Amino acid sequence: MRPTAARPRATAPPLLLAALLTLGAAGTLTACGGGSGSDPDTVKVSFKQSTDNKVRVMDEYLAGIKAEFEEANPGKKVEFVPVKAPDAEYYTKVQQMLRSPKTAPDLVYEDTFLINSDITSGYLKPLDEYLDAWPDWDHFVDTAKAAAKAEDGKTYGVPDGTDTRGLWFNKAVFEKAGLPADWQPRNWDDILSAARAVKEKVPGVVPLNLYTGKPAGEAATMQTFQMLLYGTGDGRTDPLYDEASKKWIAGSQGFKDALAFVETVYEEKLGPDVSAALDPNMQTHVRGELLPEGKLAIGLDGSWLPQDWGKGAGHEWPTWSEELGLAAMPTQEGQAPGRVSMSGGWTWAIPAKAANPDLAFAFIEAMQTKANAQKWYLANAGIAVREDVAEDPAYLEAQPGLAFFTGLVPVTHYRPAYPAYPRVSTAIQEAMEGVTTGDLSVEEAAKGYDEELRTATDDQVVEK
Repeated sequence: MRPTAARPRATAPPLLLAALLTLGAAGTLTACGGGSGSDPDTVKVSFKQSTDNKVRVMDEYLAGIKAEFEEANPGKKVEFVPVKAPDAEYYTKVQQMLRSPKTAPDLVYEDTFLINSDITSGYLKPLDEYLDAWPDWDHFVDTAKAAAKAEDGKTYGVPDGTDTRGLWFNKAVFEKAGLPADWQPRNWDDILSAARAVKEKVPGVVPLNLYTGKPAGEAATMQTFQMLLYGTGDGRTDPLYDEASKKWIAGSQGFKDALAFVETVYEEKLGPDVSAALDPNMQTHVRGELLPEGKLAIGLDGSWLPQDWGKGAGHEWPTWSEELGLAAMPTQEGQAPGRVSMSGGWTWAIPAKAANPDLAFAFIEAMQTKANAQKWYLANAGIAVREDVAEDPAYLEAQPGLAFFTGLVPVTHYRPAYPAYPRVSTAIQEAMEGVTTGDLSVEEAAKGYDEELRTATDDQVVEK
């Protein structure tokens, strides 16, 4: 997550050993399937490349793994197939690639929110035969494993970290607004009160940023709306999906309350201008400009932000930990457990039409050694999903803020990432956009969501 001392290079497992462990048969890895012109000695790895040309965290990390892998496995090559696009476009492009053996990579980076949709579409290969023979799989936390498990009980991806979310705030702006440097809001009203104080006393600064609307995609759904929605209940019952009936929830007061909070922020002009809020590149502006330049007082955002601020990471900001404070997102009324967070993350998955699945899993093994996994968590400002890393003092003390965000794991929630979820997420974004622009009232937006929810889930809905 933050700059860390150099660590010993980890050696990728030789392919011969990987084959014996995972397949228990052939002494060398062979290509299975094989797209047009596929090379059995080359593993093609597709990943999401940042749209910000200055941010090359993933590129640099993978380049290091490639060098280790090729050195440990003479004659084998790694070819990268980066997709440079915002999240929503990346998902679409990846799904297009996965449909044909001619375009499917051997390994693909999958957001946990979309993985079940791709599993249902038949785009991904179950990994159980590999995982059963891979000792390191025992070190992964159960909640992370569940994120890549389908309703058929099989696992289709290896998580490479998770995340949590909270409130980032600028200490200098808070001082000017008469707010404490150790600010820890107890409820939603405390957040709005602080934003109102900034608006009144510190002109030229955006008081509060909440991602919203369809252009923000999943950032709006998860980083804003679900951080609100999951703080409206008792912390134990899922307010979006009813596990008992296996149906999605409509008509809830919590849903309306979450929309009302968003409406208040933009109606009172406590957030950025609506045109800026609906800019697809708003996340980049927040990380690269608004926070570093002291133009944003409070941001509801994720644990990964410092990946952009480290040395050579694109928007170097060596003093960020001195200038920014961190606070947990409180529940609506401060009710137990008092704090709330959402967690997601990404996985490495093997396409069903991959030419070289064995080689692909060997590359996963290379990425997911303890040393390399820890290196990635720190570079990407992610939360460890390997227990042996999460318990390592060297990891917890490596970067500012890491212990804070790791401490939110006990109160975090995961999205109900069932096949219908992407359409449900879009319906949430549309409701948010309606109250953000003022085109819809909270009641109208909630009613529209309920109607879209029925369509998106084939009427698998329960009223609450």
